[in-house]
Amino acid sequence: MTDTDANAPRRKSSLLELDARTRKRNAAEIRFKAYGLIAIGIGLAFLLALMVAIISNGTRAFTQTFITVEMTLTAEEIEAAEASVLKTGKYKEMVGTAIETALTGAGIETDMDQKTLLLMLSSSAGADLRDYVLANPEMLDQPLTFDFLASSRVDGYLKGRVTRESLSEDKNLDAAHLDLVDQMRDAGIVDRRFNWRFITGADASESRPEAAGMGLSMIGSLFMMLVVLACALPIGVAASIYLEEFAPKNRFTDLIEVNISNLAAVPSIVFGILGLAVFIQVAHLPQSAPLVGGLTLTLMTLPTIVISTRASLKAVPPSIRDAALGVGASKMQATFHHVLPLAMPGILTGTIIGLAQALGETAPLLLIGMVGFIATNAPETLADGFLAPNSAMPAQIYEWAKRADPAYYERAWGGIIILLVFLLAMNFVAILLRRRFERRW
Repeated sequence: MTDTDANAPRRKSSLLELDARTRKRNAAEIRFKAYGLIAIGIGLAFLLALMVAIISNGTRAFTQTFITVEMTLTAEEIEAAEASVLKTGKYKEMVGTAIETALTGAGIETDMDQKTLLLMLSSSAGADLRDYVLANPEMLDQPLTFDFLASSRVDGYLKGRVTRESLSEDKNLDAAHLDLVDQMRDAGIVDRRFNWRFITGADASESRPEAAGMGLSMIGSLFMMLVVLACALPIGVAASIYLEEFAPKNRFTDLIEVNISNLAAVPSIVFGILGLAVFIQVAHLPQSAPLVGGLTLTLMTLPTIVISTRASLKAVPPSIRDAALGVGASKMQATFHHVLPLAMPGILTGTIIGLAQALGETAPLLLIGMVGFIATNAPETLADGFLAPNSAMPAQIYEWAKRADPAYYERAWGGIIILLVFLLAMNFVAILLRRRFERRW
């Protein structure tokens, strides 16, 4: 130290005062926190906008407009209808007669003939009446009350989707029908209520959107998830345990690990092409079957389960393994009796997240034909549930979204709500399983 340095005046500083460098560092930290809060706010805003759009557009699909009429069916009428070539047409005429009687009883006057009146009714009314009569022959010759689905135009009018101006070029209904609907609603003949058929029913043709439901596609998704769970869980967990605990570290295992990571990033439609080629064209399994869909989704889910399971096994401290080996346990005993139980919460969570991802996939199902088949009846046996052609929830939503009728677009939003409920339920189960099997060390 020179005399000049020794004699130089020292800068006075205090720990209680912030210098310029500290103030600059604190300002940068405040800005970084602000950026994080802004990013979170933007994400929450988009999430809120998405939820508002789903709820506002989808909740209307859970309600439907019904036309309530009273009918007394006689055995002679049923015999005549069953003897006719157009059976459902005869039953629909009975419904038309009942509507005319209901209008007369309510004091509503109209110059429309029966054929024009029936335009306000779903085309499935005749088939619904026939199915009820054949299933309940003991209910003949007594007054009955039936709730028939109104047409999609009438339903859209009560939901605000259809206006008199929009019907100016419609071939089915006109403004006079809507005036009659208003009178029927005031008389209690027409009302809008919750529609369980949307949740439990099957898909319908493009001409009957009011009769379409998600029930059979939910069953198809359930059977597909059973296939994925039965195949992906044991194979994925077994492969992960071997690679993480028993496999030697060499170039071959490194190559396997790299390929697993690459498969997790492969687009889902590639797995659909693989499923089409292997399971349908080579193995000749039935097209559009939940079994084929489940096997295809198993290929897509396996990398996710393997990666999450290996991460859970790595999270177990090495001291657990060393302690088990130190007291004389074999490598397999240490893995299955000590390591695996501690890794089980992460394994189950990763598996359920993989199943939730598979539940929402559409692209692989498009290529194996599950989007082009309209299932009308529930599977009668367990084998039919896996092998009979069916659809799945995401494929059903896709099919409805691309149809022209706005009523199907509304139902697509409703299907999204049901799908989200399933996904939230699966994530809730994952949280419960994690807490149930979680162990402290």
